[in-house]
Formats: sequence, structure tokens, C-alpha cells
Amino acid sequence: MGRTRTWGVITALFTLAACGGQGTESTAPPTGVSVSLNQWRSDETSHELEVSVRNDTGTQVRFRDVQLVTGSFATLPPTRLDTTLGRTPRTDLRIPYGEARCDPAKIPPVRPATVVAHIQVGGGTPHKVVFPVHHPDPTLDGLVKAECGAYILRRSVDVTFGDTWTRAGRTLHGNLVVTRKGGSEPITIDDLGATTHYTMLPRSGKRRPVAVLAADATRLEIPVEVTPMRCDWHAFAEAKKAYLFPIYGTVGGGEKRYLIATPPAPVQQTFLSYAQDVCGVGGS
Repeated sequence: MGRTRTWGVITALFTLAACGGQGTESTAPPTGVSVSLNQWRSDETSHELEVSVRNDTGTQVRFRDVQLVTGSFATLPPTRLDTTLGRTPRTDLRIPYGEARCDPAKIPPVRPATVVAHIQVGGGTPHKVVFPVHHPDPTLDGLVKAECGAYILRRSVDVTFGDTWTRAGRTLHGNLVVTRKGGSEPITIDDLGATTHYTMLPRSGKRRPVAVLAADATRLEIPVEVTPMRCDWHAFAEAKKAYLFPIYGTVGGGEKRYLIATPPAPVQQTFLSYAQDVCGVGGS
């Protein structure tokens, strides 16, 4: 009986050791390999960012998938890759990121983040690694402030483009429509932002504030005029951000925030045809 119990204990210890060895496999990044986060302007529309990899060694590292994990954004499935990097000061791996986790009353602080990847170092076997991201990360911090600021503002108001736009000389005339979505406080439209293609100004000539939606009003139209920001082929090549107009607003006595207003497809085509004509670059 005693011998049976002893062998049982030994067997259990071996089993625990084996399981422990499998469960504690290191996920530390290989020496000399690190990551940072960046975002190109053209990636804003597709909700993507760059995992910028630095490899200070002469050993090749093959990335099989990459995933951003942070409390500030919803976690998406890993992005599958097949990218092998030798020594490099920076190589960008583009991945999507999830919706920001926002608070309805205030912009939350950015949360710590890691980049999780399955990699193969040299001729080794693929394995999981967790790259730390410097905290607070300025790229994620900016994304949280922008997306959560817009989330808070849109709970009270929305800004859309009217359907009718007419050309007057070298400008395009139309309306922005401000619609209350909730609350009963006055809403101030503080400023109208430009895009890579277009400048938009209030036709009243009043720049700041542009207009106020009164506390007892539900809708307001702002006459605006649009002109091309630039007239060269490079500007037209940046079309991904051509129609993302930042609109700055304040609800009651709160903080000034901004949301992105995007004209519907027919209005975008009107803008493009007008700009091509004014700039003399022709259609595509």
C-alpha cells in the first residue's frame, strides 16, 4: 500500500512538471527585436495602423501573424502574414484595429498595449511572443482621444452634407445639416476643418464660432462654400482622406471636440468633378 502511494505521488509530480514546462514556455521577444506603433494618414479611413518592427540582429525573423491587444480597443483576430525580416531599423506591418472602448461622459486614458505575434527565428519552430509597447503610446493615445471625443459628441449631435450643391464661379455652394440627437443644451459648431483636397468655409464669413444650435432647436443648416485645397496630381492621389471633414463642436459648457463628417457618394462625385474641372486635371 505504501509503495503504491509513493509511486502515485512520483507520477503526479512528473505530470505536473511536464504540464508546467509546457505552460511556462517563454513568450519574451527575441533579443534585439522590438516593435512600436504608428499610423499613416492614408490608414485612418480603413481603421488600420502599422506595427513597426526593428531588428538589430543579423538573424532573420519570420512573422506568421500579428495582433494588437489593449484595453483601449476591441481585440480583433490576428492578422495573418508571411513576412521575413532581416536587420532593419523599421519595417511596417499593417494591421486593422478594433473599435475604441469609450465612456459616454469622458475620454478615458489610454490603456497599456502589447503586440502578440507568432514568429520563427532563424531555423527555429514558430512560437508565440508578446512584444511590449511603450506606455503611454502616443499613437494609441491620439486614436483614443479622437474616436472617443467623436463618440461623445455624436451622442448629442450629427453633422451631414445636404444633397444639393451648385457651382458659383470657382467655388461650390451647399449646406451642412446639424441635427440634434439627444440632450437639451445649446450646441456650438466652433470650426470647420479642411481635408487633403478641399477647404470648407461658412458663407457667412463668420469663422469661430460658425453657428449655434439653440437649446430649443433640433435642426440647423449652415451654408458653406467649398474650394480645392490643392491642384496637383499628388493631392488627387491622396483621395482616401479627401472627404473626411473634421467638424469641431461644443455641447453646452463642455469641452470642444470634433467628429468626422463624410458626404455621401453622389456628393463626393460632385466634389470630385468640380475640383477636376477647376484644377484642370481632367477625369480618370
